[in-house]
This record gives sequence, structure tokens and C-alpha cells, in this order.
Amino acid sequence: MVEEGTTYKKTKTARPKAVYLWTTADVVKWYRRHCSEYGNEYAELFVKHDITGRSLLRLNDNSLKRMGLTNDVDREAILKEILKQRLKTDIMEIRDLEHMNSVYENCLNDT
Repeated sequence: MVEEGTTYKKTKTARPKAVYLWTTADVVKWYRRHCSEYGNEYAELFVKHDITGRSLLRLNDNSLKRMGLTNDVDREAILKEILKQRLKTDIMEIRDLEHMNSVYENCLNDT
């Protein structure tokens, strides 16, 4: 039995949603994945203060204190996770810029 014209599509892996597009629910999901050992009451603070992805990346030690994260050790550990997420975001943006630049240069070279 011969199969007729099977085509194989190259599947592209979907990129995760950009952090600056995250909702508060996305931030809580991120918190539970990366910081759950510090307690769920902190996750509730992210909801209470309506922390979106854009605002998550702007948080610092003072803003976490004002939100109610009073334990210095927990606050420092959570801030470290936030900084790691900020770094990942920066790296992805740099890669996007490099890709756009190479596409632009290829277009210029083709003309």
C-alpha cells in the first residue's frame, strides 16, 4: 500500500508570552513555579497589589517592602528570582534585536 503525498510540516516551538504582557494571574503562576517555598501569602500580595509582568520587572527591594514582604531573607530570595526573570527578558529582547538587524542587513544586501 502506497501512501499518497504525505507532507511533513516543520513545527516551530512557540515562544513563551513576553513578560511585559503577563497578567496578574501569569505573575502568580510564575511565583508559584519559582518562589513557592517562601509561602503562598506572598503570592496573595502580588494579587492584592495587581502586579502584572510589566510591574514585576520594575520591582525592587523597597517596593517589595511596601507590598508587605517584611522578612528580609524571603524578600531577598524573591528579588533574586525577579532579577533572574528580568535578565532572561533582557536576553530575549537582545536576541530579537539581533535577529531584526540581521534580517534588515540581508534586505539591504539583496538590493
